[in-house]
Amino acid sequence: MTSDREAVRAANEDFYRAFESLALGAMEDVWAHDAQVACIHPGWPRLTGWGAVRDSWEAIFRNTLEMRFTITDVRVEVRGDLAWVLCAENILSQARENLSVTSILATNVFERRGGEWLLVHHHASHVLAAPAGT
Repeated sequence: MTSDREAVRAANEDFYRAFESLALGAMEDVWAHDAQVACIHPGWPRLTGWGAVRDSWEAIFRNTLEMRFTITDVRVEVRGDLAWVLCAENILSQARENLSVTSILATNVFERRGGEWLLVHHHASHVLAAPAGT
């Protein structure tokens, strides 16, 4: 039997596998589909509601040739049917002719629905400076 923490960690890994696949169907499988979901991509405004969130993934996937993640500094917290994951996304991506390597800090919030952990909020922000004292 897996613990809730392990199940949330697995759901988070499924999210990044869906992201790497650049397949909208895979991304649809990891998200809740209602008006309360929200997503904040780096440099984008807050997107609220499944339709807006889905459209953002479709646009990202349409304009991306490849994306690979190395996820580090993963911290999982579970409180009843709500859980969140804090992590660093280390991303290798190719869009059009540009290859880039980026570090992003992310918060992923999951809600247990029908025994399944579904993403209800993703917030990703660029790392602009090293923490004080490092």
